[in-house]
Amino acid sequence: MSLNIDLTNCDREPIHIPGKIQSHGFLIVIDHDGYIRFESENTTAYLKNVPPGLIGTHISAIEPLIGKNEPPDFIARLIVFGKVNGFEQTNPFNTDIHGVPFYLVISASADYYLLEFEPASSDSATDIQRMIGRSISEMLADKNLNNLLNNSALQVKNVIGYDRVMVYRFAEDGHGEVIAEAKNAELPSWLGLHYPASDIPKQARELYKHNLTRLIADVHTQPSAILTAADNDVPLDMTNSHLRAVSPIHIQYLKNMGVQSSFSISLLYKKGLWGLIACHNYSPRFIDYKSRESAKLIGQILSSALEFRQDEENQQIQERYKSAVDQLSRLMLKDSNIEYALTGHAVTLLNAVDATGAVLIFDNNLIKLGVTPTDSQITGLTSWLKNNIADTFYYTSNLVSDYPDAAMFRDMASGIMATVLSREFGEYVIWFKPEQVSTITWAGNPEKPVTIDTTSGIAHISPRNSFEEWSQTVTGTSKNWSNEEIKSVVRLRSEITYAINQKAGAIRLLNEKLKQAYEELDTFSFTISHDLKNPISTIKSFTQILLRDKELKPQTLKVLDRIQNGADKMNNMINEVLDYSRINRSELTLTDIQPGPIIRDIVSDLLLVYNIDESNITIGNMPQIQGDPVMISQVFANIISNAIKYSMKSEPPKITIEGTDNDTEVVYTISDNGLGIDIKQLPRIFELFNRMDNVGDIEGSGVGLAIVKRIIEKHRGKIWVDSELGQGSTFNISFKK
Repeated sequence: MSLNIDLTNCDREPIHIPGKIQSHGFLIVIDHDGYIRFESENTTAYLKNVPPGLIGTHISAIEPLIGKNEPPDFIARLIVFGKVNGFEQTNPFNTDIHGVPFYLVISASADYYLLEFEPASSDSATDIQRMIGRSISEMLADKNLNNLLNNSALQVKNVIGYDRVMVYRFAEDGHGEVIAEAKNAELPSWLGLHYPASDIPKQARELYKHNLTRLIADVHTQPSAILTAADNDVPLDMTNSHLRAVSPIHIQYLKNMGVQSSFSISLLYKKGLWGLIACHNYSPRFIDYKSRESAKLIGQILSSALEFRQDEENQQIQERYKSAVDQLSRLMLKDSNIEYALTGHAVTLLNAVDATGAVLIFDNNLIKLGVTPTDSQITGLTSWLKNNIADTFYYTSNLVSDYPDAAMFRDMASGIMATVLSREFGEYVIWFKPEQVSTITWAGNPEKPVTIDTTSGIAHISPRNSFEEWSQTVTGTSKNWSNEEIKSVVRLRSEITYAINQKAGAIRLLNEKLKQAYEELDTFSFTISHDLKNPISTIKSFTQILLRDKELKPQTLKVLDRIQNGADKMNNMINEVLDYSRINRSELTLTDIQPGPIIRDIVSDLLLVYNIDESNITIGNMPQIQGDPVMISQVFANIISNAIKYSMKSEPPKITIEGTDNDTEVVYTISDNGLGIDIKQLPRIFELFNRMDNVGDIEGSGVGLAIVKRIIEKHRGKIWVDSELGQGSTFNISFKK
C-alpha cells in the first residue's frame, strides 16, 4: 500500500484562526454596533458577576464590571478615538476587575473589535520601562555588527529576565541560525546552531511581521475556547490578537525542548522578517503588555540599526560596482577593441561583481580572467547554456544541481552568473564563484520524523524530540549572488550591447536577423490592422446597437458590455503594436526640447485619470535635451504613467521626476515607491509583450516599455532600470549631447 505522504501540514496549519486563546487573559469580541459576537470560555472566571450567555448582549451591559469608575460608554469612546488616531494610542487602557489591575487592549479584526483583557502585573520585579533607556544606550554602544547583536541579546535578557535570549536570523530558504546569545551560566550554548524552516513554518513567519512581540506564558496551561452563536460558522480572525492560542504542534515542540515559557520580538528589514529575538524560560513566566511593548522597542531600534548598517554596506558595494561599470562603459566607447576594453585595463569584468574568475566569449575569441575552468570545460558549459537556458540571463550558487558535468570544476565554479551577448554567435560573459565547503550544525536532525495518522493513513510532520547537535557538510555551493551583483551585471550587459551596436556594422548576423524580424513585424502589423480592425469595429457596432434594446435582461446587457470592453482592449493592443512597428520607419526630427512643460502636461492629465494628489509627485530639475518632440513625449508619458499606476497601492504613493546634466549627457530619472520588479525579471523588462508576475489586474499590454526602448535607441540614447520587489522602481534615460 502506498502512503499519501504530506509533509507540509505545518505550513498549512491555520494558526491565525485557532478558535482559542491563552488562558492568562480573557477575550470579548464586539461588532461595530457594540454587540458581543464572541467571548472566551474563561470570561466568567474573571468577571464573577457576569450574567450567563453574553453572545448577542450589548457591551454596555457589562461595562460596569470592567471599569467601575469609567463612563458608561468608555469602550465605545476608546474605539472612536482608536479608529481616528490608531489603537496604539489607546493601548493598553488601565482598568480593574474586582479590584485587580487589568489592561484592556483593543484591535480590529474584519467586522469586529477584539477586546483583550490581561493582568497589569508581570512575574518580573524589574521596572522594565525605567531600564529601557539605559538598555538601548548600552545596546548601541558598539558599531560592530556582532557586538551590536550580542549587546541586544544581553540587554533584552536584563530587561525581561528570561533564562536564554537569542538573536535568530532567517536564511533565504526559511531556516534559521542563532547568531547571538545571552544565557544563564549553567545552560549549554546554542550559538551557531541551525534550525530547519519547518520549525517556524511560513504562515508563522508571516504573523511575526504583523505581531512584533509574541508571548507564551506557560506551555502547560490549557487554552480557553472562543464561543459564538450557534449559527455563526465563520471563524474569528485573530491575526492582531495578543492572547491568540498557540499551535499544539509548537507547544509540543517547546515541551520537547524543556521550555515552559517563550517570548519573541520580531526583527524586520525593509518590511520583511529578518529574524527574531527569541527568549526561552525553563519555568512559566508572564510579561505584562507594557513590558512587552518596552521590549518591542528594543527590537524596533535593533531593526533600524540593522537596516541602516545593511543599507550603508549595500550602498558602498553598489557604488563600487557602479564605478566599475561606468569605467568599463567609457573604455568600450573610447577603445575600438571591445574585448580589450573589458579585459585589458586596471578595471575589468571582474570588478563588476564579487567573483574570482570571469570569461568573455566574443567575436570568436575566449578571454579568461582570474581563476576559471579550462577552455574545453568552458566550451561544454556554454553549449549547455545555449541548449538549456532560454533567458538572456542566468545565475546560480549551485551549478552542479543544474549541470552535473560542473562537478569536475566545482572547486573554482560552483556558482556562475552568465549573460548572453549573442546566442547565434555563442557570445557570453560568465563570472565564477568558487565552492564554499561548509559544515552546518543543526539542533537535531533537520528531517522531522513522520508519524502516521491511524484514521486517515496520511503521514504528517510531528514536533522533533531530539535536539542533539547534528552536523551536515554542504558541498558544491558557492556564496550567493547578491542583488547588487545582479543589478550590476544587468546594467553592464546593457552597456556592452550599446557599445556593440555603436561599433558593429550591418554585416553582423544579429543585425540582419533583427532587420528581418522588424520587416516581418511590419508585415504582421499591417495584416492585423487590415484583417482584425474591421471585424472588431463590426463587433463593437453591433454590440452598441444591441445595448440600446432596453428589454434585454440585465445579465445580457452585462455580457454585451464586456464584449464591447474586450473589443476596445483588442483595438488598443493593435494600435500599440502598430506604434511599435512604425518607430523604425519614422523620420527622426531632432530639435532642442524643454521637457519641463511636456512632463507637467503629462502629470496634470494623469492626476485626473488616476485621482491622486499633486503632492504625491515631485518634479525637480528639467534640463534641455535634443530629440523628436512627439516621440520624447511618448517616452515620458509611458514611464510616468507606469510609475503612478504601479504605486497606487502604496501609502502614500511617491513619484519623483528629475534630470541631471553633465558634459556628455543628460539623464532623466523617474522613481516610484510602488510594486517593484522581481530581480529575476529585470533582464526581460523591455521585451515585447512582457508583463511582470506581480501586476495583478493593473491595466497594461506589455508593449509600452518595448516602444520606449525602441524610441530611446533610435535617439542613440540608453535606458535602464533599478528595482526590487516591493521597493519601487527607478527608470533612468540617458540622452547624448
